[in-house]
Amino acid sequence: MKILLHICCAPCLIYPLERMRELGIEASGVFYNPNIHGALEYGARRKCLEAYSGPRGLEVEYPDYAPQEFFAEVKHGGTPSRCAACWLLRMRFTARMARSHGMDAFSTTLLVSPYQDHELLKAAAGQAAEEEKVDFYYEDFRPGFRGARRRAREDGLYLQKYCGCVYSETERYHAKIKPAAPERSGITS
Repeated sequence: MKILLHICCAPCLIYPLERMRELGIEASGVFYNPNIHGALEYGARRKCLEAYSGPRGLEVEYPDYAPQEFFAEVKHGGTPSRCAACWLLRMRFTARMARSHGMDAFSTTLLVSPYQDHELLKAAAGQAAEEEKVDFYYEDFRPGFRGARRRAREDGLYLQKYCGCVYSETERYHAKIKPAAPERSGITS
């Protein structure tokens, strides 16, 4: 079986790639993540993936970075609809690419994270699969998450602290960036 694997980052690739190879699945990858904010963060994740995938013989395609595609999809939604729209965008792209490359199916490394809503993610992937007439390969990769994160740290891989989008970055750091109460100047109006 040949699967096109949507890859969000190198640390999340570790377990799904090993698992697929154990099962005899021939995987190739695509790093399509227009949700990642900003260009420096995108570049850090891409560079880490290139360094990780190359020695493992994993062929990965890197479409152009186009954050405007993400913003066009999520402009009206808050969490969780924002996340579902983002997943659907990335799963549609991956499914379309899998079909055009003659792959048997597609999947995503997002399935390794215990922080993702698997039901919403599966629904988005299922919709993309139906639209593009290509199978979606689902496996719950979450059991390998902790071990892969430990190995990523040991190997010095870049470990991001948020999903990638500006909204999740803001939510994550909100408490740290709250402005202090303005000082009283003694001036009255």
